[in-house]
Amino acid sequence: MKEFHHTNTKDPSDTPDSPAEPAINATDTISDEPEGDAEEIVYVSKSQLKREMHELQELGKRLADLNEQQRANFVLTEELLSGIEEYRRVAKNEAKRRLLQYIGKQMRKQDLESIHARFAEMDAEQTRTIKRHHLVEQWRDRLLENNSNDVTAFLNEYPDTDRQTFRQLVRNAVKEQGNGKPPANTRKLFKFLRDTML
Repeated sequence: MKEFHHTNTKDPSDTPDSPAEPAINATDTISDEPEGDAEEIVYVSKSQLKREMHELQELGKRLADLNEQQRANFVLTEELLSGIEEYRRVAKNEAKRRLLQYIGKQMRKQDLESIHARFAEMDAEQTRTIKRHHLVEQWRDRLLENNSNDVTAFLNEYPDTDRQTFRQLVRNAVKEQGNGKPPANTRKLFKFLRDTML
C-alpha cells in the first residue's frame, strides 16, 4: 500500500492583495511648502485700509470740487461721474457722507496714476499763475510811486508795450491815487500790465 504524505504549504496567491508600503529613506525630508512658486500673501492692517480709503475719498472729493470743464480733462468711469454729480446735487451732510464713501470705492477702479499726474500739472500751472499775478502787482505798485525810472525799466523789460497807452494809464492811476478817488484807473492799469506781461 502506497502512503500519501500531505505537505501543508501555503500558496502566495491565497493571501489577499494589499498595497506595499513604500520604504522611507532616512535621508528624506518632508516639507510643508507648496511646490512651485508660492504666491506671496500680504497682510494689510485695518488702520492702513482705513487710511487708504480716506485718501481715495479725498481724491474723489477734489474731483467733485472741480467745475465740469476741468473735470473733462480726466478719464473717469460713468459710475464715478454719476456719484460725483449726485454728491454735488445733495445738500444734507449725511447723504454727502454716504456718497463720498461710494465715490471712494469707485476711485479704486480709476487710473489713479493719471489722475495724480493731471492734478500735478494743474497745481504747477496754478503756481505759475500766482507768481505772474504777484509780479504784475509788484510792477503796478512800483509805477504808482510815480518814478520815471520805473516807467523806463518796464518799457525796457517789455519792449512791445503800447507806450502811449501805458504812459497815459500810469498818469491817470497816479493822479487818481493822489486825489483819493476809487481805484478805477488803477484797475485799468493792472489789467493792461497783466495782458502785456502774460
